[in-house]
Amino acid sequence: MTPLWRRGLAEFLGTGLLVAVVVGSGIAAQRLSTDTGLQLLENSIATALGLGVLIVLFAPVSGAHFNPVVSLADTVLNRRSGGGLRAPGLAVYLPAQTLGAIAGAVLANAMFATPTAISTTDRATPATFLAEIVATAGLVLLIMGLSRTGHSVPVIATAVGAYIGSAYWFTSSTSFANPAVTIGRIFTDTFAGIAPTSVLPFLAAQLMGAGIAIVLAVALFPRSHHVDGVARVE
Repeated sequence: MTPLWRRGLAEFLGTGLLVAVVVGSGIAAQRLSTDTGLQLLENSIATALGLGVLIVLFAPVSGAHFNPVVSLADTVLNRRSGGGLRAPGLAVYLPAQTLGAIAGAVLANAMFATPTAISTTDRATPATFLAEIVATAGLVLLIMGLSRTGHSVPVIATAVGAYIGSAYWFTSSTSFANPAVTIGRIFTDTFAGIAPTSVLPFLAAQLMGAGIAIVLAVALFPRSHHVDGVARVE
C-alpha cells in the first residue's frame, strides 16, 4: 500500500495541474481567439488531453481521483470490499484536492502574467444547475463503472478525457463536475473563472449528481472484488 502522504501529494499535484491546464488553456484561448466558440474548443481539447495524461501519470500512486465526489463515491461504493478509499484517506484527499486546485489556478495566472483575482463570471442559472447534475452523474458513473468492471488505467484515462471533452459542449455549464476544480476556478478572473456567488449552486448540483451516480452504479454494477489489484464485477 502506498503511504497516505504520498497519495495525498499525488492528489494535490494532479488536481493542481488539472486546474492549471483548464485555466491556462482558457487564458491562452482568450488571447489567441476572439470567437467564443473557438475559445471553448481550444479550452476543451487541452483539458481533455491534459486530464488523460494526468490520470495515467498519477493513477498508480493515488488512483488519480482529482475530484472530491469521485473520492466520496469510491468510499461509499467500495467500503464493503475493502478496496475503496477509507475515512483517513478521504480526510487527506479532500483538502489536498481543494488546495491543489487553488494552487493550480494561481500557477496558471502566474504563467500568463495575469493577476490572481476573484472571478466575476456568474454561471449559476437553473439550466447550469441541471447541467452540473447531469455532467457530474455521468462522470462519476463512468469512472465507477469502468473501475468496477476491471478496465485498465489507460482505458479509463481515455474514456474520462473523452467524456470531459464532450461534456464541455453538451452541457450548458461546460461541465465543471468537480467541487475542488470549482473552488479553484474562483481564483482567476479569466475565461475559466467562476464567481463565488455561483459556487454553492454548482457544489450542490455536483453532490446531487454524485448521489445519482452512486445509485446507478449499484444498480448496474452490483458488486466488485479485487483480483490482482483490479476491481471486477461479480
